[in-house]
Amino acid sequence: MEQRPLILVTNDDGITSAGLWAAAEALLPLGELLVAAPNRQWSGAGRSMPNMVSGRIEEVRREVGGTVLTGYAIDASPALVVVHALLELAPRRPSLVVSGINFGENISVSVTISGTVGAALEGAASGIPSMAVSLAMPIANHLDGGDDTDYRGAMAYVRRFAAFLLRHPRPYDVDVLNINVPMEATPETPWRLTRLARQRYFIPTPPRRDEGEGRPGYRAIESPETKVAPDTDVWALIVEGLVSVTPLSLDMTSRADFGQVAEWLHRLEVEG
Repeated sequence: MEQRPLILVTNDDGITSAGLWAAAEALLPLGELLVAAPNRQWSGAGRSMPNMVSGRIEEVRREVGGTVLTGYAIDASPALVVVHALLELAPRRPSLVVSGINFGENISVSVTISGTVGAALEGAASGIPSMAVSLAMPIANHLDGGDDTDYRGAMAYVRRFAAFLLRHPRPYDVDVLNINVPMEATPETPWRLTRLARQRYFIPTPPRRDEGEGRPGYRAIESPETKVAPDTDVWALIVEGLVSVTPLSLDMTSRADFGQVAEWLHRLEVEG
């Protein structure tokens, strides 16, 4: 009897995240699930692998879609959770890594900040097809997801793209699909293939020291339709309200013409 594909489900919002378990519910029909997530909130961790975590693993149980799932809460960053899962928890090599559903959109040049994307990149670095899925929502809910969030639209896209990745080999250099879903999306909301906007979408703001804040905050850009191109993730998601699907590569080498770069750097030798 053929084994069902093993799907690693993870996130950066922690093991208690409603988005994590919504993703798991969406994936139940597609394979055997291994749910492993940080034991606490790790938003903004990128693909970091800090040394101040213990790696402690604790089992948790959760009923999802009428099925009781065993998950693992790990004292680790999102990327390290993937490493622990692959080395210690997976009974065999996963066929897919799904990271999300994240509280808040992960778009534009900020994707390298995202722990959601970082976990997906870590899966891709092990040669496993990976996807990161994020649901747009107000900044005030980026750490807790809010109480009344509807994940049904995002769940539909988790299942749709996961099923596709399980069926079809990826084109060369497509290591991660970064999927961002509008807050009001339904399963019928159209999607669009996009590229990352080079303009920041989230703008850093100074800490309000007089209110006891010690770290910068952030806000969304104003009038994005005047700042980004129509083929970008920001335009599709924010301006048109579409699901944005952006292929990401592990190869961060500049796409500049190497002849031009070599000529530019040659000035270093000439100028001394």
